[in-house]
Amino acid sequence: MPIDKNAGASGHSWNGRHLAALLGANLALALGPWSVRLADSGPVAAGFWRLFLPLPFLFLFARMNRQQIAGFPRHLWLVIAGAGLFFAADLAAWHIGIGMTRLGNATLFGNSGSLLLMLWGVIAMRRAPTRFETTAILAAFTGAAILFGRSLEISHATLVGDLFCLLAGFFYTFYILLLQGARARLGNWALLFWSCVAGLPLLLAIAFALGEPVWPRHWGALVALALGSQVIGQGLLVYALRHFSPLIVGMALLTQPAVSALYGWMVFGEALLPLDMLGMALVAAALVIARAGGRR
Repeated sequence: MPIDKNAGASGHSWNGRHLAALLGANLALALGPWSVRLADSGPVAAGFWRLFLPLPFLFLFARMNRQQIAGFPRHLWLVIAGAGLFFAADLAAWHIGIGMTRLGNATLFGNSGSLLLMLWGVIAMRRAPTRFETTAILAAFTGAAILFGRSLEISHATLVGDLFCLLAGFFYTFYILLLQGARARLGNWALLFWSCVAGLPLLLAIAFALGEPVWPRHWGALVALALGSQVIGQGLLVYALRHFSPLIVGMALLTQPAVSALYGWMVFGEALLPLDMLGMALVAAALVIARAGGRR
């Protein structure tokens, strides 16, 4: 799942290296659901290892970039802890959903935070949505209705999986909202480090409560998930986002569900019908519109 659209700076000067980093980040993040499927731990336990294994790298990157890593006021610690809990809830719901629905659906609904943040902005400002926002909302609801209907045709389990992934996007929205104030004090790497630390106990508790196997027999998929999603994927995004407008970032986001759907078809036999593609296109368009309308 990508960093929010507000993480970059305001400059939009980019070259081929920046574009390669942006596309590489989305490719690495798109392979995350595949790693969750292949892990022989439970899905929530996979989220625990996804946050735990990269901690030394995140700490090192924070120190290398001279970002403050300790000595915060109490209220900032509370904000970071709350954000970490929402981040953990996001991963728990998303990883459960990944195992129950198609990879393309999981990636799309897991990225619904962009649209939900736009809706939150409309509600918080107590105003009617603009035509721009109304178009995104209508596209999202129409596409989601198509995808939910198709999932129900396959089985009730896939519909429940879609809902879990949508719930993950809901949790991720509040994770981002909580971190808005903290971003003025902390760098991206320090924020990511402490949000991971704060989320670990909740993920471990949920995994034990669900009776999941926590300690894996094979580490390959979990190492790929941790390094691919948290270190390489997020790291490339941190590097690339400041160079692109929200519209370009949103369009690059579309590579994630496309790659996930391709792997779902190649590895797990999850074929997509034209109606599925229409639903995915509508939801993807809504996400792009929501990102394009984003403001710092």
